[in-house]
Amino acid sequence: MTELHEVVAQREFAYSRRDFDRVRRLLFERAGIRLADSKDAMVYSRLARRLRILKLTRFKDYLAMVAHNHQEQEHFVNALTTNLTSFFREPHHFEALSTYLKQHPNTKRIWCSASSTGEEPYSIAMTVASVFGTFTPPVSIVATDIDSRVLQKAAAGIYSASGIEQLPPHYREQFFYKGKGAQLGKVRVADELRRMVQFETLNLMSPTWDIESPIDIIFCRNVMIYFDRDTQRKILFRMVKLMTPEGMYVAGHSENFTMYPELVRPMGKTIYRPVN
Repeated sequence: MTELHEVVAQREFAYSRRDFDRVRRLLFERAGIRLADSKDAMVYSRLARRLRILKLTRFKDYLAMVAHNHQEQEHFVNALTTNLTSFFREPHHFEALSTYLKQHPNTKRIWCSASSTGEEPYSIAMTVASVFGTFTPPVSIVATDIDSRVLQKAAAGIYSASGIEQLPPHYREQFFYKGKGAQLGKVRVADELRRMVQFETLNLMSPTWDIESPIDIIFCRNVMIYFDRDTQRKILFRMVKLMTPEGMYVAGHSENFTMYPELVRPMGKTIYRPVN
């Protein structure tokens, strides 16, 4: 394997193994995310953009800035946060959501705790609107993310038209506007659907969460995989405390919480019920 210090000379900015290790420590301190050794090239690529903007030449100087500058800490976390999503990703979760809402018509609150660019919370909103047959259902949807940049995109609700090609025709017709002129090839989420979702910045590692409870349904998909086991349990414990006894916790396809029987019990494929 090629060592990190052997490729430094080929790079635009001075970047050492010590810099990479410091990035890992800072990211864990700020966001609770542990980076694998294999992510050194990804770190360089994503943070190099910040060095260019700030006209710095060494990662050492940039990381010193991150340690003491709150605004740059936000840019730092945003740059290193992965935001992979699509509408109705893992469709069985939305089928389960539809079934749950029909069985629990008094559902009041849904929390999407990793909004990313908005595809997931809007998929939740489309499901809710379809079940209740209205854009003003008796259900509030809050969508949060640590990355303020992607939340701006989510709130705008503008996407490539190719991103909704897999949706049923009546969903495309009912929930999206087609772009024209300069916006040709793009779509925008219908105003009525956008109003169903409230977007807020939230760090799951923060000691307090500004989230109204009790919560009936929590979507926390493909987030816990970035945390160590101890952090996973702490976050899951806090979430369960906010949930109704008959609530539904939705995890990602690569996440398994059966090792926490004191907190949740399985009720479907990567779907859990809180143990209150």
